Amino acid sequence: MAQRKSRSDRRIDLIEAARRAIIRHGIDGVQLSHVAEEAGLTSGAVLYHYPDLSELLVEAQHAGMERFYEQRLRQLATLTDPAEKLVLTIRSGLPTGPLDPDVRLLNELGGAAGRNRVYGVLLTSLYDRQVSMYQAILDTGAALGVFRLSTDSQTIARNLVALEDAYGYRITARHPLIGPEEAAELILSYARTATGNDLAH
Repeated sequence: MAQRKSRSDRRIDLIEAARRAIIRHGIDGVQLSHVAEEAGLTSGAVLYHYPDLSELLVEAQHAGMERFYEQRLRQLATLTDPAEKLVLTIRSGLPTGPLDPDVRLLNELGGAAGRNRVYGVLLTSLYDRQVSMYQAILDTGAALGVFRLSTDSQTIARNLVALEDAYGYRITARHPLIGPEEAAELILSYARTATGNDLAH
């Protein structure tokens, strides 16, 4: 006999179903029935766990963002060399390819941010946290003499996040000459100039 899923497990399943529904139907087009279909449940069962669909959609967006901040911080905690940390951070901030679901989700969120204040706040928060993450690596590298920064660390950090976003979009838009590896090298070329380090990792 199959074990009944816990309430928390069911909510995790629904968040994943909502993410798939957003990618398939767009953030403005997704409906309760779409989430229910992706989850293999009735609309009533979805509402039992999430009486407010908008709350579920926000949680789905937040879950998609975890990869670009929380997961990267966990990866960085295993390293000590600032140059190695910077290379890892740059590479881990890009899509794996045109169909990367987390990045497609962020693209949907970005398109709706101007119309939905909550989505705008989520994106701004992610951007600010990513800037802080880069800035901490840059400041540590400068303090240790590993980096010779061409300007203040916040400016460099903001540019690195902006480049991630721009090249990430090119990858998901299927630019014929810019894939994940090409994008990483383009961002690293800026980072080398900005840090005075060859970043050979």
